[in-house]
Amino acid sequence: MTATMPAGTATESRPGKKPVDRQDLATRLLGSATRKSYDPVVDIDWDAPTPSDLYGLSPEWSSLYGTTMWDALSEEQRITLTTHEMCSISGVGIWFECLLMQLVLRDIYGDDPAQPHVQWALTEIADECRHSVMFARTAQKLGVPSYQPGPSILTLGRLFAAKGDGPSAYAAILVAEEILDIFQRDLMNDERVLPIIRAGSQIHVVEEARHMRFAREEIARRTPDLSWWQLRKHRTVVASVAAIIADNLVQPQAYAAVGLDPDEAKAAARANDHYAARLRTASAGLVSFLRGVGLIGGPSELLWKRARLV
Repeated sequence: MTATMPAGTATESRPGKKPVDRQDLATRLLGSATRKSYDPVVDIDWDAPTPSDLYGLSPEWSSLYGTTMWDALSEEQRITLTTHEMCSISGVGIWFECLLMQLVLRDIYGDDPAQPHVQWALTEIADECRHSVMFARTAQKLGVPSYQPGPSILTLGRLFAAKGDGPSAYAAILVAEEILDIFQRDLMNDERVLPIIRAGSQIHVVEEARHMRFAREEIARRTPDLSWWQLRKHRTVVASVAAIIADNLVQPQAYAAVGLDPDEAKAAARANDHYAARLRTASAGLVSFLRGVGLIGGPSELLWKRARLV
């Protein structure tokens, strides 16, 4: 399966630009979805073999790549680790997609369903449902758990799904989607990676491009109306979400799968300059955009730094 990027959905930064008309954009995105969308249950060959000599993600994206722990692993262990890391990232992705679906539904609740932005929101939610099933089936196919964050993070997520709103809700959506987007663009073109993961990455990249475009325009449209106090609150919310996502991408149990001490491996990953540089690269466009609209700045920027995203 080969996926192509739909026209007009690039994730370019838009600081300082006037937001486009909401309904016009939603109409264009609906048209793009009609021309290029996927059903992973059908479009991925779930019966294809999974070669034992291919990685779960590009080795350079492993949280331990470049550490003494990585150097000490056998090739078989590296393959196992990257497969568990990928299923952890996608499992956390399922968790966050469940949150964002609730945020989007709450945002359009009571709006006229004849409006294009409502129909686009429902289309986006349908995409996310399919993506979550795709991630879950991939982990199941590989015999790996769909890892989720710990109980305290699940509780925080439930609160955010119930209370999050305004530009920080869409910015939180953007944080999760853009970080995954950058590394999946590498995965889908890396022949060292399992075909089933490359195929899922292609689907996700194509369809999330539309989601990110809409989120960026919603943020740009809503942020200028915030008071100073509201802006500070939304900055803190976005920074907190970014830090939680970055810190939970790889769950400690993924390290235990190759015989590593979870706490020691987690500490090694946090101290890994190579992985930190990768995270900063993945979030560079996102950070530039959010700075441009005013959602990064002030004391909350310390959280971005702690998360190694700036």
